[in-house]
Amino acid sequence: MRYSQDHKAQTHQRIIKEAAERFRRDGIGATGLQPLMKALGLTHGGFYSHFKSKDDLVEKALQAAALDLDAHCATLFAQERPLHAFIDSYLSEWHQTSPGQGCPLPTMCSELGLRGQASPTTDVLLNARLGQVQGTLEGENTAERSIVIMSTLIGALQLSRSVDDPKLAQRLLDVTRNHLKQSED
Repeated sequence: MRYSQDHKAQTHQRIIKEAAERFRRDGIGATGLQPLMKALGLTHGGFYSHFKSKDDLVEKALQAAALDLDAHCATLFAQERPLHAFIDSYLSEWHQTSPGQGCPLPTMCSELGLRGQASPTTDVLLNARLGQVQGTLEGENTAERSIVIMSTLIGALQLSRSVDDPKLAQRLLDVTRNHLKQSED
């Protein structure tokens, strides 16, 4: 049975969306193509009619995650205290417990770096966030301070996700959030 071009495009987008969530939640290496396709009711062999390779899917999934993040951040940076809104959102309990829905930087990018597979989408995503953060800062060295803020946010979120003690995880988020907001007031 032949499917319409529209059906193929919709299936393509479903694969990307599912992969973006799984890569952020479970990791790139831990996400197999067969279970991914099976979860969507598709065959493993059908994967290659949509993507050249898993690496191709990883890049497209990272791009989709970046677009989701762009939309969310546009809302945050339009608020009265944009940097505070961004910090609160980034270090929220929801973001800590929902890696499949949040920023891909703390999950996917660390794995890409370890695999030696840098991504141009990572550069675009990070530069967009750095620019938004820098745009909220006053005084000197705003470019450097935006790098410190983003690095601190990503690191605190990664650490909070990696510890077993929920009180320690929450403390990592709370202390980091409070420190960053006070240092930029």
